[in-house]
Amino acid sequence: MKEKEFTFIDLFAGIGGFHQAMHSVGGTCVFASEWDKYARISYEANYNEIEPKLFEKDEEGRYKYFNEDINDANPQNIPDFDVCCGGFPCQAFSIAGLKRGFEDTRGTLFFNIANIVKYKKEHGHAPKVLFMENVKGLKLHDKGNTLRVILATLGELNYGYKVEVLNAKYFGVPQNRERLFIIAWDKEQLPNGEFNFPYGIDREGNSIYSKEDAKENCIETHIKDIFEPREALDNPEDRNSIVTISNRMWIGHQERKKRNKANGKGFGYSLFTPDATYCSTISARYWKDGSEILIDQSEFGLNPRKLTPTEAGRLQGYNIHGNGWENFESNLTTHEQIPFRIVVSKKEAYHQFGNSVAVPVIKRIAMEIVKQLLNA
Repeated sequence: MKEKEFTFIDLFAGIGGFHQAMHSVGGTCVFASEWDKYARISYEANYNEIEPKLFEKDEEGRYKYFNEDINDANPQNIPDFDVCCGGFPCQAFSIAGLKRGFEDTRGTLFFNIANIVKYKKEHGHAPKVLFMENVKGLKLHDKGNTLRVILATLGELNYGYKVEVLNAKYFGVPQNRERLFIIAWDKEQLPNGEFNFPYGIDREGNSIYSKEDAKENCIETHIKDIFEPREALDNPEDRNSIVTISNRMWIGHQERKKRNKANGKGFGYSLFTPDATYCSTISARYWKDGSEILIDQSEFGLNPRKLTPTEAGRLQGYNIHGNGWENFESNLTTHEQIPFRIVVSKKEAYHQFGNSVAVPVIKRIAMEIVKQLLNA
């Protein structure tokens, strides 16, 4: 897949899920932007070695290519690039007229992406491909208007596009995580451009291009595949390993679920056995009580437990050694990724992984971008 190396920028970068994926298929990151100070610490710690130029500083000690506030990023100072990556936040647009294009995006974070692309295009260096990710709810956000404005803007910039919702559980990680993806290509450089989304990975590691086929023939994983060794859990000398929830919290979870069920809300904790093929979507609030993903420990006579920070990262496809693996001989595509180190607190690690993209999904799409568009 590295037949033709390319450059990319990483906007709303988080801890670098896009960076991991694009680097693995031959990409060089020439600019990144992330406002959260703890995510920036994780990002630099993990990619400084493979992309040192990205973290160069000027004479006044300011980063030249590692931007903090995307609103302050001047497109003129961003190096030219082939692919623009970005998991931008979902914001409603304030529609002034009926154009539903570039001008309607002002005041939103998507505008920053559009403005960079517009500037590069006007100066003869249009990015070939735009690779964007968002929550599944973007489809219905503001009654569908948000997505309509985004796609109208891409059309105004003369980009063709494809939109699809993909689920991480078909890509070799045991997590039911649906996210919306937009792939767009510059019609001037790629007049015959077309993109077929992969819907999963089969048992031989090949892309699956059919939704139904993905459900039937995707690589199978289990929650226990991400586990650290049992003996490493609840070690009083390692606070990151304390994961079994207290009696008080367990009773609270059960009582809350009863109340919610009685009120018809249906919200509460979710309990999974280690042999389950997937769990719920991990969120940025997982650090609070772990309610969306609790692991059953009844066979040991214990209350349920949360995932460790290492396991939470593995669930998103990050290759983290932690205290080792209980079951390394598995089908996890997590094993294929470059090593990742946790360098922040337990709370911040949970928060960062909950906010992250699922790396194997991004990597597979990246492989298809290279094959179908960049090397076409």
